[in-house]
Amino acid sequence: MCGRYDSTLPTELVARWFRITNAAAEMAPRQAVAPGTAAPVVRFNPQSRERALDCLRFGLVPHWAKDPSVGARLFNARAESIAAKPTFRDAFVKRRCLIPASAFYEGSKDTQPRQAYAIRLRSGELFAMAGLWEGWRTPEGAWLRSFAIVTTAANPLLAPIHDRMPAIVAPEDYAAWLGEQAATPEALRALLRPFPAERMTAAPVGTAPRKPAAPDAAQLPLP
Repeated sequence: MCGRYDSTLPTELVARWFRITNAAAEMAPRQAVAPGTAAPVVRFNPQSRERALDCLRFGLVPHWAKDPSVGARLFNARAESIAAKPTFRDAFVKRRCLIPASAFYEGSKDTQPRQAYAIRLRSGELFAMAGLWEGWRTPEGAWLRSFAIVTTAANPLLAPIHDRMPAIVAPEDYAAWLGEQAATPEALRALLRPFPAERMTAAPVGTAPRKPAAPDAAQLPLP
């Protein structure tokens, strides 16, 4: 599934696109963001009623996890089961986020070694992948905040490459997904549909990276 993506636009442009009202910290453009690394996500603060752009670790660590290494394999959440699966259920209700991206990568299921493809919008614009985030507290009391990309069924462009793709949220649906506007679970799940194939491109870029190994929890810094 989606384990690599690019987030290469400057912080200023990302903040403007998502109408970030707080003073967003400067973040370096990132290519091939992989599980275990920190990347910018957009969240909504219900107390201040503002959107924030923050760096969280890619790979969701549930609050009940014994150590953060589980995040290495929890970097995707299936749209069909997030409302029921204990790992993602609470985050779906309370902690949804948007993940800015300029491209994502998928490896072909039919070639060895697997051919990798970069998938972008034809317009070249930034897009937002649906995400869930969680907070995990270390034994020392520090907080680790992490996220996962929500995936849905592949559209006709992606289907020959992979049967899943990130759920891309349309700009008019940002407020509902972030929790700024009230929405039922059914309405939220309806946002997690395959993105129109005619608005995307897929270009071969080399061989797909291997599945990331679970990192040593002691070596993972808190974002």
